[in-house]
Amino acid sequence: MPSVRQIRGRIRSVHNTSRVTHAMQMVAASKMRRAQESVVASRPYARKLREAIGGIVGRGVGDSDWTHPLLERRSGGGVLLLAISPDRGLAGGMPGNLTRAAGRFAQAQARPVSAVTVGKKARDFMVRAGIPLRASFTDIGDKPTMGGTLAVTRLVEQLYTEGEMDEAHLVYTRFVNTVIQQPVVERLLPVAAEGLEAAPDILYEPDAETVLGALLPRFMEMQVYQAFLENNASEQSARMVAMKNATEAAEDMVAGLTLELNKARQNMITAELLDLVGGAAALEG
Repeated sequence: MPSVRQIRGRIRSVHNTSRVTHAMQMVAASKMRRAQESVVASRPYARKLREAIGGIVGRGVGDSDWTHPLLERRSGGGVLLLAISPDRGLAGGMPGNLTRAAGRFAQAQARPVSAVTVGKKARDFMVRAGIPLRASFTDIGDKPTMGGTLAVTRLVEQLYTEGEMDEAHLVYTRFVNTVIQQPVVERLLPVAAEGLEAAPDILYEPDAETVLGALLPRFMEMQVYQAFLENNASEQSARMVAMKNATEAAEDMVAGLTLELNKARQNMITAELLDLVGGAAALEG
């Protein structure tokens, strides 16, 4: 059985750990509220933009010969994964769920798969899985902005328009609520009406081709930016929950160690009393 000194040392160590995890929980909770507000505020705009694009693409453009590079369907090439993940750990099972979803999707493809990664977790997974990296972005921060994500969007757009791949897919974690985060793999390019809700009551001027040509780049930028916001809100929520669970586990461990300490002290006192009684009896004898 451990000594009283050893148990006290373990209690101090676990208590210090709980203080650290509690501080991280408070920091993550503060960031989580800001991230949730950002993702909820951006969803209506993203939804309306999807409806506008879906309405035009679904009904077809006026000129049958008109096309746009982001609408071109090709075959015979590869598939690109744009995987957005956290840079840091301590976020529970969120990074692992995301990389498993990316891995399952990559294994299901009959064509070559390459990746553009955002965050160290996705980059490390792609390296371990043997998936070629075309680019890797790290240290984006926990306050993503449209301007900060444009470099990623422009790179994917350039790779697609230059014919480097046939499809591009977004891999990120969608924020559902504080305790539920859902890994998602959705097609980014080519833009198609499938999966887009069309808004039938929207009128377009001067014509569908002009409007679609102006909206498609903005649509792609918004898709990527929304994925950054969703992933950031999911990360902060998952980290807050993970640190809360770690703090509660540490507190339970301290309670158990305190009980063990009391038992050890009782055993020590009992042993000392027995020694005293035995010594007194020896003297009397």
